[in-house]
Amino acid sequence: MTNTPSDKPSVGIIGLGIGRAHLRAFQVNQCPIVGLCQRDEAAARKVAERAGVAPSAVFARWQDMIARARPGVVVIATPPHLHREIALAAFASGAHVLCEKPLAMTQAEARDMVAAAAKHGKVGMTCFNWRYPPALQALNARLKSGEIGRVLHANGRWYGAGFADETVKATWRANRQQAGHGAMGDMGVHLIDILRWNLGPITRVLARPTVAYPQRSAPGINEPADADDQCVVILELASGQAVTLEVSRIAHGMAESRLEIFGTTGALAYRLDRSLPRWYDGTLAAATVGKPMTPVDVNAPALDPAAVAGDPMEALGGSLMAALAREFLAAVREGKTRAPSFDDGMQAQAVLDAVLESSRRRAWVDVAS
Repeated sequence: MTNTPSDKPSVGIIGLGIGRAHLRAFQVNQCPIVGLCQRDEAAARKVAERAGVAPSAVFARWQDMIARARPGVVVIATPPHLHREIALAAFASGAHVLCEKPLAMTQAEARDMVAAAAKHGKVGMTCFNWRYPPALQALNARLKSGEIGRVLHANGRWYGAGFADETVKATWRANRQQAGHGAMGDMGVHLIDILRWNLGPITRVLARPTVAYPQRSAPGINEPADADDQCVVILELASGQAVTLEVSRIAHGMAESRLEIFGTTGALAYRLDRSLPRWYDGTLAAATVGKPMTPVDVNAPALDPAAVAGDPMEALGGSLMAALAREFLAAVREGKTRAPSFDDGMQAQAVLDAVLESSRRRAWVDVAS
């Protein structure tokens, strides 16, 4: 993009899968893009050309991008096993960092990243972009106002079909060495964050994951797929309530997330179905005592059609990612990290660690504080 305001920080993006959504998000927010990094440099050049980014901003190695482009903001959109190393180098270079989820491979790695942000006095935020659908924002406001009284129980689910077809080739997401988790790290971590944001800390978990097609192997690794394709989790909140959660990337025909919360004086039901027009708004319904669920007008803001034009990744960038980028840029201006912070990512990572341990032990596991 041209004519970017001089007060906007320059941005470098490492990883151009979900990174394409970040590219759109920061362009919508009028930030100069000074670095796009991906091992497949030819593919990166195609992304740059489509987005109007100069060819000189394309790098094959993230180390070169940080050293030569010197971005003020580094976006980490790589597989999780690289997050810690890149984040520490980015902070040391003087950059602020927006990192994809899950924040790291373990809570210990995430703690190192939190400490590095503090040491260098930089903003570190986690890419929990699914907090930003207007319907979910409305649910959060209504819940915090006490509209449904004392919460009794809740359930959430996230269904996708990306790995449902047995013939689909595996990616790094099928391998724990690179991904840390499967569907739980890719999709379930968003639900964990949404639950923590709305209902408070999670204290213990009981998890049952499955691998649908173990004959798959991740590229370059001659090992069976070992990252979960589906997982059912019972979570206990610090407030004492139980929550059930289910994630699946093997659900044919599905591309949706849901959260239902039931209280003493009412209930709230959120849904986001990516097959619908303006899916990024989500929908919300509410009920009061003795009444059925009825739709709620969430007053979704108008969006520039150009911002959400293109493929689904670009539409995600121009809507929910752009909202997250605005929050991130406000934090950079203030010099103070906002939510969803690296600490939020670390707390979600602690839950993921407990899920993994529970699946190994087939027992309840406490979440580390």
